[in-house]
Amino acid sequence: MSKLVKEIMLRDYSARMNDADGNISDVMLIDIRAVKGTDTTKFRAGLRKKDMHVTMVRNSLARKAFKGTKLEPLADMLSGSTAVAYGGNSIVEVAREVMTLIAKMPSVQLKGAILDGIIFKGRAGVEELSKYPTKDEAIARVVTLVVSPGRNLMGQVKGPGSNVAGLIKSIETKLEKGEVIGANA
Repeated sequence: MSKLVKEIMLRDYSARMNDADGNISDVMLIDIRAVKGTDTTKFRAGLRKKDMHVTMVRNSLARKAFKGTKLEPLADMLSGSTAVAYGGNSIVEVAREVMTLIAKMPSVQLKGAILDGIIFKGRAGVEELSKYPTKDEAIARVVTLVVSPGRNLMGQVKGPGSNVAGLIKSIETKLEKGEVIGANA
């Protein structure tokens, strides 16, 4: 393969996997070598529905593309047939979707993934990654934790306040009945 073709492939790898900041984003490495062609098409289509992609890579070129990026630790996993799964809103979503899809295709081998510099090796690692919260889920959890003390405080203030309001209402009702009775007497 000529040097020009290799350079074009390197640029293609980087362009496909770049995030909004122009950096190579978090990815997952898989091996789909033992998967039938029709199953591979179903696998790719399942990911594509959620704006996720699978790209077959040449290991030597992928090592060069990953060099100097946060994906460099994945270089050890680049052996044999390698495909890179990426896209969606986060690698956690990709891991979840891949775990769902490979339940029907056990011949897909999971090599590993990387998320914010943390390496997840093999099937067990990807399974662990799939259980992590996505960025949106983590933000929702933080908001809930921040808001919950205020919610508890409001509940404690509202509870006795409701009791007092109920007492005032019952006294008011009794007084109104008493005024009606007193007016007839």
